[in-house]
Amino acid sequence: MTKQISKRRQSEKPKAHTGEPTNGPITAEELQLAVRNHSLPLEALRDDITPAGLHYLLTHFDIPHIEADTWHLRIGGAVQRAVEISLRALRRDPAISIPVTLECAGNGRSLLRPRPLSQPWRLEGVGTAVWTGVPLAYLLAQAGVDEDAVEVVFTGADAGIQGGVRQQYGRSLPIKEAMRPDVVLAYEMNGRELPPQHGYPLRLVVPGWYGMASVKWLESIQVVTHPFDGFQQSVAYRYQKNADDDGTPVTRIKVRSLMIPPGIPDFFTRSRVLSPGPVMLKGRAWSGEGAVVRVEVGIDGKWVPAHLGHPAGPFAWCEWTLPWVADRGEHELACRATDATGSVQPLEQVWNYQGLGNNVVQRVKVNVE
Repeated sequence: MTKQISKRRQSEKPKAHTGEPTNGPITAEELQLAVRNHSLPLEALRDDITPAGLHYLLTHFDIPHIEADTWHLRIGGAVQRAVEISLRALRRDPAISIPVTLECAGNGRSLLRPRPLSQPWRLEGVGTAVWTGVPLAYLLAQAGVDEDAVEVVFTGADAGIQGGVRQQYGRSLPIKEAMRPDVVLAYEMNGRELPPQHGYPLRLVVPGWYGMASVKWLESIQVVTHPFDGFQQSVAYRYQKNADDDGTPVTRIKVRSLMIPPGIPDFFTRSRVLSPGPVMLKGRAWSGEGAVVRVEVGIDGKWVPAHLGHPAGPFAWCEWTLPWVADRGEHELACRATDATGSVQPLEQVWNYQGLGNNVVQRVKVNVE
């Protein structure tokens, strides 16, 4: 697959999506992607842990059918001992459970103008689950990583064509990231075996990174001595100015906050209506770069600090709350978070060709009757 991509680039560079960005209405192809995948209902932000059926979902190709009894994970490449292990054997290895907020790298894409053509997320491509499985570092230690290794490549069973390139979904991590104690090969989600759509029987979970790094339906792990240049690494998931820009890789999740829209919705427009009086505004905030240290709530342009709760873990979102007395009329509510690195959500999103890493401030219009 790597050779195929390199050969194509001599004449025509593959693109991560089809067509140039547009200011037009949503296309039939985008609608088709939207109905196959799904986002988190914002009211589900009330839960510390997202139920599996409400957690965001993005599937690049088809969901593969895998029989656990015959499935094996292969670990090879630049290792001292190649390993092939069954799911039953994996379940006997030391296990950890870790709450992790995962967000799609394309979250917010449909709000950009012009709009990059791909899965048309608004703001809700996120969820937090407790993942249980074997630390990746434990299995790599069992295999014995060679000293000249630079990356670990993860290949899933899902196959298809993207950018004109036939492929199985594959991504890599630098050795340093792969050896983190919290990177897990998960076989359970929220205390139950993985649902088919979330990677059954085994998936990778990389805390702090956008969801594209957490490869599902794992088949093989290869330790390599040179950077991996498969399609999903070298073409897709890159911050690009235009189609000809090689760009820079997407990695950790940018700081973000979301609000549970108060009141009740109009069925078709989802616009909010509520009664005057005291209202507790609530939401969640997270970052892959460091702990969230501040959330501010904007009420008609005036920013007020919210109260922060305690996250379930270092890579899980935290709750924020702010009491508000709603006066009659129309209001615009917003929320923005700051993390320990000093990064703050932008009021206006910086555009990029694939529509990735969008963490612009959420705005909610409400009508107080």
